[in-house]
Amino acid sequence: MRRTLPFALLFFFVSCNSVAQEQTMSEASDTIPPAKITLLFVGDLMQHKAQLEAARTSQGNYDYSPCFSLVKEQISKADIAIANLEVPLGGKPYAGYPAFSAPDEFLYTIRDAGFDILLTANNHCLDRGKKGLERTILMLDSLHIAYTGTYRNKEERQQRYPLLIHKNGFRIAFLNYTYDTNGIKPTSPNIVNYIDKTVMQQDIDTARTWQPDAIIACMHWGNEYQSLPSQEQRQLADWLLEQGVTHIVGSHPHVIQPMELRTDTLAGTQHAVVYSLGNFISNMSKVNTDGGLVFTLELEKDTVTSAIPNIRIRHCGYNLVWTARPTLTKEKNYIIYPVDSTSISKLPEVARNSLNIFVKNSRKLLQQHNAGIREDKK
Repeated sequence: MRRTLPFALLFFFVSCNSVAQEQTMSEASDTIPPAKITLLFVGDLMQHKAQLEAARTSQGNYDYSPCFSLVKEQISKADIAIANLEVPLGGKPYAGYPAFSAPDEFLYTIRDAGFDILLTANNHCLDRGKKGLERTILMLDSLHIAYTGTYRNKEERQQRYPLLIHKNGFRIAFLNYTYDTNGIKPTSPNIVNYIDKTVMQQDIDTARTWQPDAIIACMHWGNEYQSLPSQEQRQLADWLLEQGVTHIVGSHPHVIQPMELRTDTLAGTQHAVVYSLGNFISNMSKVNTDGGLVFTLELEKDTVTSAIPNIRIRHCGYNLVWTARPTLTKEKNYIIYPVDSTSISKLPEVARNSLNIFVKNSRKLLQQHNAGIREDKK
């Protein structure tokens, strides 16, 4: 039965590393280690014109391998790595903003970097119309990359949504919705998942019937370039959790927004809410848009059979990444730097200064506004 008390009264904030739940453990469970799974989330994968030019080779194809070289190891170590694909694979002619179409090589490199799930419901998914939406799905399927958010037709959505992933003994359902598609409407029979409470309620109810270990809503929402979540984001986050969503991870503003760890005072369960991961890779240079978050969520559960599985957050945290643009580094291509990478010392001074501004602003924001989630530092 759904709770009827006001949602705000049911939660308080606690440290991510101290899960306040009493556990009744049998002698058997003392000897059997819990099952664990690590989820990794990053923000927007974008492809502006300058990125196209930087990746183009003398042979006329595109090489993106340098872009993810310093983050590939971290991505690949996660059991499930998720990113927001903010460009369609619409074929030639390739183009940047405002109507994106990225080369297929961009997707190959994303796969090779270790990403397992790509989110496709965002405001740029219809930049190339029906062809772009359907070709993107075709490419994702051909590379065996799971995706969620857009569909060729109603039948495919019914078959593939919500996205249910089986890994390490866990069953995790993923949802994905966008606030808009820049005024472009999908061409029938194509479907884009929009933020619509009636539809979302049905999808959450469907996911709950599967009895997954977690339901994660990936939301494309909020106001661009605003470092604090809007009232609408906060209210929608509350509503999603009320309906049974376990964790929420957001994108779209192109800047980092704070995150919260909430604990339900009745059930004792914990819920991570990340309002915006910022950009993962782009050509954006406006203040605070040249980097983002890598958010890590580690779940565990007892492997001893019980009527109610004890699924809990073992750890959650984040690290900051910054995109080095060729105009600053004089390198040919764009490169994502973890901000604690030893390679930063090799950057030109102008690049290090830009990185330091991003780090200073980001840490100040998150230290002031985060609740229960801290930066993972080496």
